[in-house]
Amino acid sequence: MREFLQPTVLFPLSLVVIVLGTVGFFVVHKMREKELQCHQDLRIREIEHEQKMEQLEIELVKANAQSSKERAA
Repeated sequence: MREFLQPTVLFPLSLVVIVLGTVGFFVVHKMREKELQCHQDLRIREIEHEQKMEQLEIELVKANAQSSKERAA
C-alpha cells in the first residue's frame, strides 16, 4: 500500500485520473446537449403536428357545413 503513496506512482496515477475525469465530463456534457436538442426538435415537430391537425379539423368542419347547406338546398 505504501508503494502507491510514493510520488513516482502517485503523480502519474493522479494525472491519468484527472485526464480521464476531464474526458468523461466532456463526453457526458456532449451527450446531454444532444439529448436536449433531440427533445427540443421533438417538441417542435409535435407542436407543428398539433397545428396541422387543428387546420385539418377546421377544414373538415367547413366541408361538413358546406355539405349540409348543399343538402338543404
